[in-house]
Amino acid sequence: MFIGVVAGLIAVGVNGQQFVMDWIKPWGQLFIRLLQLVAVPLVFVSLVKGVIGMSDISKFSKLGLKTIALYVITTIIAILLGITLVTTIKPGQFFDASQTIALEERFSQTVATTIGTQSAYEGPLSFLDEIIPNNIFAAIGDNRKMMQVIFFAMFFGVAALSIGKKKTKPVLKLFNSLYDIILKMVDYIIRTAPYGVMALMAALVVSSAGDIRLFGALGLYAFTVVAGMFIIMFILYPLVMKVFTQIPVKRFLKESYPLQLFAFTTSSSSATLPVTMNIAEHKLGIPGEVVSFVMPVGATINMDGTSCFQAISVIFIAQVLGLDLTLTQMLTIILMTTISSIGTPGIPGGSYVILTMVLTSVGIPAHGLALILGIDRPLDMLRTSVNVTGDLVVAALVSPRIENN
Repeated sequence: MFIGVVAGLIAVGVNGQQFVMDWIKPWGQLFIRLLQLVAVPLVFVSLVKGVIGMSDISKFSKLGLKTIALYVITTIIAILLGITLVTTIKPGQFFDASQTIALEERFSQTVATTIGTQSAYEGPLSFLDEIIPNNIFAAIGDNRKMMQVIFFAMFFGVAALSIGKKKTKPVLKLFNSLYDIILKMVDYIIRTAPYGVMALMAALVVSSAGDIRLFGALGLYAFTVVAGMFIIMFILYPLVMKVFTQIPVKRFLKESYPLQLFAFTTSSSSATLPVTMNIAEHKLGIPGEVVSFVMPVGATINMDGTSCFQAISVIFIAQVLGLDLTLTQMLTIILMTTISSIGTPGIPGGSYVILTMVLTSVGIPAHGLALILGIDRPLDMLRTSVNVTGDLVVAALVSPRIENN
């Protein structure tokens, strides 16, 4: 990010803007395209794998349904909190009007193309056209049809569950392998993130002619995200623990701190999973049978921090581009962010892939991601801490007993 900012400022100073736009910016755009490339395969494979793998719920039917319900509820609360904060603080409106107009012009064709693909029918059930595909291959080939891909993946998974584990075992094995392969692809792409961020930031500085107000808006955006993370971690979670569990808040905060620190340094829910399970069982006294089920599921589908961040980011980018989101689009953000949290890989930067999908689903060009990528690394670390803390909270909520050791 620093190199990109410096390169952009130098380019503005020596009148080298065109060089940046011709030779540096395309590498940033390539990074965005790579993220978009894996978005559909990642979500499809993750959902099918997750639904078929839920055959374990037959053993933990009551526990499983309660766990998933709580994960969904906490995710929705986190999204609503993010929407409330970003619409109240309005960090995107810190941009100068001329900057907003320039950005609108740059992305206007993309926005028009996206809006043009929406159904002409605007009746009360028109949303069904955007959910149920008539051709799954056409939907897979269009990032703007992600809701249709999600519907088909869940439909496919439920049908697979209904025919029994014996017949679906080869399918689950295939999807497990595909999931590992796609995660490795994501890993390769994320390794290029520093170079992509450098190129995008240089182009962004050039586009804004080095205007310092750009960084003021980004700072206010970062403050909004941090505020959301702290409210969830230090107000919402302790309140839930105090009201609904047997674990004292002070004990919960003390024992969860090492987990939060580890998650902050790794930025990976998956890498933190062994630590999460150890603290839940041996430090908080949550029964092992609960931990062994709730924690792996949580590392896959419980992303409170990520969901709050995505809601803030989507609306911030819309504010910067001068796009007024309708009530339908806001509801789409809530729905898409909730569902897509299941497909967010628990690895550093995994939310970038999903965020491009949420952006395009409400008619916002995915290239708007360039506005926030440069300062996302510390925010990624913080939201991972929130994600894993949420897993501990839900495990305590569904636990039938707590060991007071």
